[in-house]
Amino acid sequence: MGLFGSRKKDNSGNPKAGVATLTDGTEITVSARVDCLGDSCPRPQLMTKKALGAAAANDVIEVIVDNPTSMEALPPMCPQLSSTHLETIAVDRGWHVYIQKN
Repeated sequence: MGLFGSRKKDNSGNPKAGVATLTDGTEITVSARVDCLGDSCPRPQLMTKKALGAAAANDVIEVIVDNPTSMEALPPMCPQLSSTHLETIAVDRGWHVYIQKN
């Protein structure tokens, strides 16, 4: 048990995360889903870095965030992680950020 209750399950690197559709209609296969709902900086960035480190070339990572600062921080860090920000899509509870490893 963590300091403030039970620890959140680590969902980074979730295999067979599914298929997503970008706003231009392009369907992409998501290799891993990183659930960062309720997390604030720097945890989403660290979990994204970990998931991209485990990903193969051309794998797409879906990062789910509800913290505006975290959502804005993910795309600029992509070049440093040899990856490309595909799109950020607003949903009811936050955003889905799609990042492809180069």
